[in-house]
Order: sequence, then structure tokens, then C-alpha cells
Amino acid sequence: MALQKHLKPIHLWAISVGMVISGQYFGWNYGFEAGGILGLAVATLIVTIFYTTFMFSYAELSTSIPQAGGPSAYARRAMGPFGGFIAGIACLLEFVFAPPAIAVSTGAYLNFLIPSINPVYATVGVFAFFILVNLIGVKEVALIELSATILALIGLAIFYVSGLSHIETSNLFNEQSFLNGPSGILAAIPFAVWFYLAIEGGAMAAEEVENPQKNIPKGFIAAIITLATATIFTLFVTAGLGGGSGTRASAGYPLPQALSLVYDGNALSITIAIIGLFGLIASLNGIIMGFSRQTYALAREGYFPKFLAKTNKKGVPVGGLLIPGVIGVICAGSATFANALIILAVFGAMTMYCISLVSLFILRKKEPNLVRPFKVNYPAVPIIALSLGLLCLFSIVKYSVLTTDLILFNRSIPLIYIIVGIFAASVVYYFAYPARLFKKDQGEVYGEEAIKVK
Repeated sequence: MALQKHLKPIHLWAISVGMVISGQYFGWNYGFEAGGILGLAVATLIVTIFYTTFMFSYAELSTSIPQAGGPSAYARRAMGPFGGFIAGIACLLEFVFAPPAIAVSTGAYLNFLIPSINPVYATVGVFAFFILVNLIGVKEVALIELSATILALIGLAIFYVSGLSHIETSNLFNEQSFLNGPSGILAAIPFAVWFYLAIEGGAMAAEEVENPQKNIPKGFIAAIITLATATIFTLFVTAGLGGGSGTRASAGYPLPQALSLVYDGNALSITIAIIGLFGLIASLNGIIMGFSRQTYALAREGYFPKFLAKTNKKGVPVGGLLIPGVIGVICAGSATFANALIILAVFGAMTMYCISLVSLFILRKKEPNLVRPFKVNYPAVPIIALSLGLLCLFSIVKYSVLTTDLILFNRSIPLIYIIVGIFAASVVYYFAYPARLFKKDQGEVYGEEAIKVK
């Protein structure tokens, strides 16, 4: 059955902003330690330009190849089954490791509100709860997503109004404002990415948009403007209140902590923390839904065992939800610091972005007559996106992946070992099992409908 074109610009805006909104409430602030306030600001500008150009490039792919596999489907059509598999694994890195990072911060927020609550127990409990919520069906999950997103935006507005009049320039411009020069800017890029991580979720729905030539730019531009505006205010209000220096720079709840520095009593900070939880819930809930669908799509396409593509009566891919969910819960419950999980997620995301952009260039040459309901300004916009994407990927690897350990089960494991291990195991798995399954069930026709699970 063809996708129904019922989405308007407001819907694209809501989907894109909702998947990302938690990035305003935590995670990005680790960039203060890497590059200082101004270094993080410059890194954020670079990342904003990248995401703006990438989103329009990604929209061309999603409207041309409207398949559930998303980046895996684009890379498979451009580069063959192995390219599609690697793109799918990179996408899963983003979607599997982002939720535990969000859950860790959710536990920190709950601990801030109720100190007697153990943050580790809160983290695991929240993650497990929303995995169960996703079992009830997509309509109910979508309602939770919309409500939480609206509340999260209201919380940000309260934070800005409350904090703007208390900004002190001495907190913005001092000896700690521009740490480590140009290297500090590059080192801050992985955390600037967190402001926008998962915004591509909106592009995944681009085929369902009415009049895509006009409405896709409207929806995406509105989302980028909303998030870019929020990013500017979030960064400078937090830093201007004094939240960008010292131990406060790595707080698990940077917004309420920044307000507590200038307001007597905890009433306002507690209010922001409570509302901030809705932002975390919106992204946690949405990305959990995302990894279940991505796992489902890879299984349906023959890359993973077919049982992961089976759905319950509500249409929920139970295996695709629970197996990655268990991995995420283990990571969330065992990780001491959320920043390592953030780096894993942004590495997977940026790798997937670059593969998708390369796929766009290949498909433009390989299939010039492919029906493209929406066309990006080619080649200028994709060239800018790919150039900045490669710069971001270089920064993520050099300044974060190679310098960060993940604390797992009280052991310190270098992130590079984890990433190499995941991709090495995936390649071995591909050649041992799914490559044969894929060729047997689908042949080499990349653009046709994926395997139907009986």
C-alpha cells in the first residue's frame, strides 16, 4: 500500500523538534569543558550549518526511496547490500546508544528533584517503563510524544524569560571562554551535535507530505529555525548565569542548576527540572520507537533474523523493540557518565549521515531518471553538507572517540575498542549469515519491496 500524503509543514516541524528536544536540556553542556563557552558557540554554528544542508539532502533521498530501512535502503540502492548493511549498523549505533544517554540524564533530573531516589535505579526504571509504553501501539506513543514536546518547549521559554535578565557578561567572556583554541572548537563539535541529533526523524516522513516541493522546505526550515533559536538561547543563558564554568559545566541537569545560581530558593529550578523531564521523555520515547522500527526494517530486508520483524496485534515489532531495549537498559544502568554514550550515538549518527550523502551523489549519477518528488539544490547543498559532515566525523573520532572511555560494569573500556568491536562483529555476522539470506530472498534488486515476513 502506498504511503498516504496527509502531513503538512506543521507535522514535519512537530516530528523533527520532538525527536531532538531533550538535546536542549542536557548533554550539550559537556562541550563547555572541551572548548569553553565561545569555542562551543563556534562549534554549534558549524553543526547548525551542517544539519540545515543535510536535512534538505536527506529529504531528497527519503522522498525518492520511501522504504522503512531509511539510510540502509538508500545505501543499498547506491552501493549494494553490504553498503546498506553498514549504514543500518551505523544508524542503530545512534538509536541504541542515544536512549540510554537520555535515560541517564532523566535519572539525574529525578535525583535532583527527589535526592532520596537512586539515580541508577531511576535511569533503569524510566528506560524500562518507556519500552513497555512502546508496546501499546504507535497512536498512543504519538500522543505522548506530542504532549511532551509542547510541555518541553514551554519549559524552555520559562527558562529563557527567567534567566535573560540575570546574564552577566563576565560569565561569558573570561579566561575560560575560549579553551584550547581551534582544537577546542573541534573537540566541542560532538556535544554541539547533541543539540540536533535525531532531527532526521522528520525527513523519514517526507514521502507522506502533501505537495513535497513546497511543504518540505517549510516544515524543515521551521524546525531548523526553532531548534537553532532555542540552541542560541539555551547555550548563552546557561553560560551567562554561570553554568558554563567549573564543575557546573558537566552537570547532568544544566538548566535548573544554572537558575539556582541566581534565584534564592529552589521553586523555579524545580519547575524547570519537572518540565525538563518532559523534554527527556519526548526524545527517549521517540528514539525508542525509532530503534525498534530500524531493527524491524533491517530484519524485514533480510539483514537480521526474520523474527525481529514480526509484530504483535498492535503492529509493534516486539523483538525489534525488546532486544535493542535490553542492550540499552544494560548500558544505561552500568554507565557512570552519559557523555560516553553521547559520543557513541553521535559517532553512529555522523557516520550514517556521511554514508547517506555519498549515496545521494552516487544515485544522482547512477540513476539520473529516478523519480525525485523533492530535489535539493544540487550539487552545492550536498557538497556543503558532506564537507562539514566529514569535518564533524573527524572531530568526533580524534577528540572524543580516541580520548574517552565508557565505564561499564565498573570497568573502563576505550570507546574505540567498542566501536571497532561492533563493526568487526557486524561484518563477520554479515558474511556468515545475512548476506546469503539477503541474496536468496531478494536477489540483487535493491529498489524493490523488502522481504515480507509471514
